[in-house]
Amino acid sequence: MKEVIVLDDVSRIYRMGDEIVYALNHVSLCIYDGSLTSIMGPSGSGKSTIMSIIGCLDVPTYGHVLIDVEDTSGMSEKDLSYIRNRKIGFVFQHFSLLPKMSALENVEIPLLYAGVRPKERRERAEEMLVRVGLSDRMKHRPNELSGGQKQRVAIARALVNNPRLILADEPTGALDSTTGHEVMELFHGLNEEGKTIVFVTHDRSLASECQRIISIRDGGIEDDGL
Repeated sequence: MKEVIVLDDVSRIYRMGDEIVYALNHVSLCIYDGSLTSIMGPSGSGKSTIMSIIGCLDVPTYGHVLIDVEDTSGMSEKDLSYIRNRKIGFVFQHFSLLPKMSALENVEIPLLYAGVRPKERRERAEEMLVRVGLSDRMKHRPNELSGGQKQRVAIARALVNNPRLILADEPTGALDSTTGHEVMELFHGLNEEGKTIVFVTHDRSLASECQRIISIRDGGIEDDGL
């Protein structure tokens, strides 16, 4: 199987006064193309740090990170921004939608950053909203949408640039159980189409729906699920 993500002996160190804190401590793992994986751990375990590094929102203090065979460890912020925009789709627990923009305008944002022309931007954003079942909510602002609808907008936004990887941080955490199940069904459908999806969660019921559970504790891999 092809490796989409490789972390090779990655450490992320923070200094807090005279104290050195290892948010990640010599972590090595691979995520494979087309897989559905959860990275699970309690608060403070390092799972948010590992998501930030995989998502090119942060860089390791030591070690190497490869995204689709590109070593991102020494990249400039400009190059990291390019990787984030073209290869990674993000879905967050609290949706991170811009409140004054419609669903359609929110989905267009990654395409705007990618320099896509307005007509194509609109067409691709509309296509994604239809795909997630929101053809009748395109002009609605976030405050006019339910929690499940907001998360579907966030998923459409994550998909609109056709990324290699979808990173989802507690994607059902702000939803009731029924709506959360519906959102998970959408993720399963995307995975069946070949999308590589990584969930970062402390929720064992969400993690149990994945093919592989990577357990992290105290900045290290406790069980890599293989």
